[in-house]
Amino acid sequence: MKVLVAGATGVIGRRLVPMLIQAGHDVTGMTRSQAKAEAIEEAGATALVCDVFNADLLQDRFKAAAPEVVVHELTDIPAAFDPRKAEEQLAGNDRIRTEGTTNLVAAAVAAGTRRIVAQSIAFAYAPGGSDLKDEQDPLFEDAPPPWQRSVRAVRELERLVTETEGIDGLALRYGMLYGPGTAYAGNSGTAVQVRARRFPIVGKGEGVFSFIHVDDAAAATVAAVERGWPGAYNIVDDDPALLREWLPFYAEVVGAKKPMRVPKLVARLAAGRYATMLATELRGASNERAKRELGWEPRYASWRRGFTEALG
Repeated sequence: MKVLVAGATGVIGRRLVPMLIQAGHDVTGMTRSQAKAEAIEEAGATALVCDVFNADLLQDRFKAAAPEVVVHELTDIPAAFDPRKAEEQLAGNDRIRTEGTTNLVAAAVAAGTRRIVAQSIAFAYAPGGSDLKDEQDPLFEDAPPPWQRSVRAVRELERLVTETEGIDGLALRYGMLYGPGTAYAGNSGTAVQVRARRFPIVGKGEGVFSFIHVDDAAAATVAAVERGWPGAYNIVDDDPALLREWLPFYAEVVGAKKPMRVPKLVARLAAGRYATMLATELRGASNERAKRELGWEPRYASWRRGFTEALG
């Protein structure tokens, strides 16, 4: 099939493009940077240079490429994310999820595309209820600012992708990504914070994190390009983990001392409500639908093996 990957040089995109080519697809990789076009060509894809916010040019380029499937992997998240500045630092990503997705879906429809696969997240579920969230559970749309704006942007992205007439839309709710180039890579800002003992266990460490290796996320995306009913899919491993379980293990793997423990009040003052909420209230996600309907299994079924092999 003719597949257009928007965000082809991003964390997932650069792993995804070679997988799609290996699976026999004719791939066009979109980037807004002319400097990154060469990397797309070197990977064996056709480069398309365009800014998602230039709606008219985007439609022209999509019509010329005539993709059967569009994969939306566009993001705008700072490499050095500071939760205390989340409102400012998440603004660009929220805009991509709303205005950018609006333009992308419109361009896909104009080009005759029949299927869209888009990046979403598996850590935007509302707390409470079941400890392991499936795709029917509500998102945390009344979360405290600035997370509220971001969750509503996620919901708008999913609405645009899955409810546009004439499009089979799949929203892949990726878990916390680890592996090369991710926020949890061995050389990432997270690893630096953990080594400096600035990433503590908050309270009882009861936040539940669902992880996924970036290559497993890309493999699930290939599966979603080729099959699966429209709708949302959690793309996570089989082993959701409490903060108090995974963080000491991660610290050991990246050569750090054991993380400190701090009360919730101290964490809220130091890192803000958003980071404290994740550390104490986040719930894990179930991957049963993705396994059943996409025919996908993560290579790294547990972050324990994944951290050891991918980060050590």
